[in-house]
Amino acid sequence: MNVERVYLVRHAKAGSRSKWDQDDRLRPLSKRGVRQARKIAKALADVSVAEVVSSPYVRCVDTVEPLAAACGLPVISDEALAEGADVESCMALLKRSLDGAVLCSHGDVIPAAIETLAADGLRIAGPAGWRKGSTWILERENGRFVRARYVPPPDEV
Repeated sequence: MNVERVYLVRHAKAGSRSKWDQDDRLRPLSKRGVRQARKIAKALADVSVAEVVSSPYVRCVDTVEPLAAACGLPVISDEALAEGADVESCMALLKRSLDGAVLCSHGDVIPAAIETLAADGLRIAGPAGWRKGSTWILERENGRFVRARYVPPPDEV
């Protein structure tokens, strides 16, 4: 049986929302977030990354940029992963994602996607979580997501 994997990453630690007075889409990673982004790239170094897709928010793009650069791939921006995106758009993107895709999104989109997949029969191995810099490894068989595993942020393992 051919198992495909899609990696769903929550953006790394960003600067304080309350202290940011510009458009929230432009809020960058904090120093800790920059370190997390580098560690995420190292953690996924052994994955055959097929594509890197991100919310257009700077903090998401900057989270997966080190990985994309290491793989020689561009970061593809997609509004389906943006904060506040409807779960149907995210689900459509997940379903058409390539085997080995790495997608980066936010703390509202990821739980909604996981809950939607779970309602459709996805089995979650171990505890669930949504921490900044964490990754969900989603396994797909015959076009259907069947298993998932939560991986804590690399600076917490």
